[in-house]
Amino acid sequence: MATNTGTAVWQGGLKEGKGTVSTQSGALDDARYSFGSRFEEGVSGTNPEELIGAAHSGCFSMFLAGLLEGNGTPATSIKTDAKVLLGKDDTGPFIRRIDLVTEADVPGISNDDLQKLGQKAKEGCPISRALGAVKEITLNISLKGA
Repeated sequence: MATNTGTAVWQGGLKEGKGTVSTQSGALDDARYSFGSRFEEGVSGTNPEELIGAAHSGCFSMFLAGLLEGNGTPATSIKTDAKVLLGKDDTGPFIRRIDLVTEADVPGISNDDLQKLGQKAKEGCPISRALGAVKEITLNISLKGA
């Protein structure tokens, strides 16, 4: 059974819901708008792990940003690194695990509240829900400077 890994990091401007995703193959600016055309047209050499990581890190960060804003504690910045582990068996490739590591700069929030909102974001993120076959999505979330 072969395994492949890929990592993508989303870092962004939360007010506009835009950011930059960096992968091993390069950076994708304004990821929310460029994922579809960039990958469908085959312009990028990004591998499937990077594609899944890029989409998931961006989606999770933006979903968390919305929860934080709704909580009255908007984030100054959120950086999420999504490491994707794919496996392959005789039925084809599958997602074995996604590890999310997030660092958020959120003035006026306690670490406990951030942990609760992070879990809510993990469970509510549209990409997490779309990847229902994922056996495990792990989350390690921390306050910047804490």
